[in-house]
Amino acid sequence: MTTDGTSTAPALARGTDGRLGAVGLVLGGALSVQFGSAVAALLFPHTGVAGAVTLRLAIGALLMLAVCRPRLRGHARADWVAVVAFGLSLAGMNSVFYQAIERIPLGPAVTLEVLGPLALSVVTARRPAAWCWAALALGGVALLGQGGFERLNPVGAGLALVAGAMWAAYIVCSARVGGRFPRADGLALALAVAALVTLPIGLVDSGSRLWHPAVLGLGTGLALLASVLPYTLELAALRRLPTATFAVLMSLGPAIAALAGWLVLGQELEPMEIVAIGLVIAASVGAVRAGNPAAAPADIGASELVSEAAGPPPAPR
Repeated sequence: MTTDGTSTAPALARGTDGRLGAVGLVLGGALSVQFGSAVAALLFPHTGVAGAVTLRLAIGALLMLAVCRPRLRGHARADWVAVVAFGLSLAGMNSVFYQAIERIPLGPAVTLEVLGPLALSVVTARRPAAWCWAALALGGVALLGQGGFERLNPVGAGLALVAGAMWAAYIVCSARVGGRFPRADGLALALAVAALVTLPIGLVDSGSRLWHPAVLGLGTGLALLASVLPYTLELAALRRLPTATFAVLMSLGPAIAALAGWLVLGQELEPMEIVAIGLVIAASVGAVRAGNPAAAPADIGASELVSEAAGPPPAPR
């Protein structure tokens, strides 16, 4: 019961349903993007890494712009700065990660990459327990490299870590753009920025190979699976979840990536690598619980009012 005599039960139910729905959006996006990465690996022999990135972002941008038809007027300078930063993080994250999975299997690559979002969750949560879960994740990564990182290729492992830093930047930028633009308008504009950045590199590297019908078909599937669908779902989730919670949920990616690599690419993992990936997943679950303790029922009504008051103003239309 709140101070004004109204019941907190409906608010509690709405909050719980909203969080569960947001978690479902994150998991759906993770499934889509990891299977999309497996499709990208099938494209590499035909287009090269730069060509695959170009197809993914260019086709994804065209699809999103056609569906959203975002307005270009009526936005402040800070809105455009946020969009450009989001687009650059998208271009960097995709380009570097695809360079990594060209060199090492998909499951271990995502395990290393996910340290970026996990580090972000620790910084934003600022709880001692979060550091313990981060240490567990680091232990999983160390175990992943046991027996020699040469199996993983040191360059590929390093690129996966750089992609993780870009992933953390993507999460922060996505949350900011989602608060400044309605629907998925900001995402459509950011994808256009990312496509413009990567298009010249892809054209120089792949040339006419990009226009082959089979390549365009795979590229369209890649754009839908790895860009349009997951980014839209994640943008919606970030409007309902704290950034720290979203970041650690991304740590479930290694298991999904390992599954996609096995089903689509026939990549088998060593038992030690499976254990390592499991440690990172356990760390992500623990970090979610440590970083987001349940609020007392009596506080829910007030906290919802604060959240609504602190939320971003509606974007101009």
